Amino acid sequence: MQRLTSDIGANLCDGMYQGEYHGSKKHAPDLDAVLARATHAGLEKIIVTGTSLQESREAVQLAQQLYCTVGCHPTRCGEFTAQGSTPEEYLAQLLQLIQDGCCTADGKRAVVVAVGEYFEQQLTLAEVSGLPLFLHCRDAAADLISILTPWRDRVAGGVVHSFDGTKQELADILDLDLYVGINGCSLRTEENLAVAASVPLERLLLETDSPWCEVKATHAGYRHVKTHFADIRKKEKWQPGAMVKGRNEPACIV
Repeated sequence: MQRLTSDIGANLCDGMYQGEYHGSKKHAPDLDAVLARATHAGLEKIIVTGTSLQESREAVQLAQQLYCTVGCHPTRCGEFTAQGSTPEEYLAQLLQLIQDGCCTADGKRAVVVAVGEYFEQQLTLAEVSGLPLFLHCRDAAADLISILTPWRDRVAGGVVHSFDGTKQELADILDLDLYVGINGCSLRTEENLAVAASVPLERLLLETDSPWCEVKATHAGYRHVKTHFADIRKKEKWQPGAMVKGRNEPACIV
């Protein structure tokens, strides 16, 4: 019997799945094939991460088939004041998108992303919508804990994704009754492996963060990878049905 699993974070709106790399077209779009491989590998659910207003719109559309997050990644926080808009206007559009996305016929719900420079402002989206948080934290665990702690009773909980912190940072996150998301970036060093091994199973969630964060051959965790795929090609030599070398995808979670 095939074991079913979930990917709690996949950037399926990224241009790589449309064959675009750094603004250059290398091959035909293959997102349908990527999703087919995920299903064949036993993925029951995939959460598509929306890391900007536009990507969140695209993610909500994909959520008709899958699930999604809505919000703004730290690297995209300049959008809060871009093109003459104010942070309040940007947040209002995200909230409207959340409300629209939550009204799908099958009841699938968008999950709020709260990260970066406008972290606290995005927490208001979680409070208003009642949806859980999808938290990005890179070298900022102390800030995350200090800002989130007074909000914890006002939001529905959530997950710190792509976690690669220390055991103490893990303990602080668990004390807030949050889940921990693990991907290839969480398994780079021996210290990472020790921390990952100490995450309680009932708090552990798996993700690819694809097309990023694959488990590379240079990672300490690579020796534990048992699943390998036969047809992997460089993007310039891609053929229909093939995976792309260096491009992570949900099927690689198994």
